[in-house]
Amino acid sequence: MSFGSKLKIESKGMFTAFAFYVVAGIICFVVLAMDFRLVHIGIIGIFSLIAAYGLFKKRVWTIWLVVTLFFVATVFSIYNLYYSLGKDLILDISMIAYLILTWVFTAYTGAKRKIFES
Repeated sequence: MSFGSKLKIESKGMFTAFAFYVVAGIICFVVLAMDFRLVHIGIIGIFSLIAAYGLFKKRVWTIWLVVTLFFVATVFSIYNLYYSLGKDLILDISMIAYLILTWVFTAYTGAKRKIFES
């Protein structure tokens, strides 16, 4: 029995989206713990964990939170890439990966929005 079926998540894609938002939220809180001046990253982490909860429980409002996170993550990632491109390779790669994964899971969640209507 797979971990996704134990959690009662039907599709692997929705489980992957759930896992992405949980991991993104945890990473944001780890970064916040390193420097408490980065409150905006903590807010992104809170939104990510709430979106993961909404995906897990199939709440209707999850779509709107995921779309909000799409815009917040896009602006945050592009801002960081603009000001640090070429200076820190790990930051550049992580921001590009976060940006692409946010776009992918927003598109997937939007495409599967019928799941949240039942």
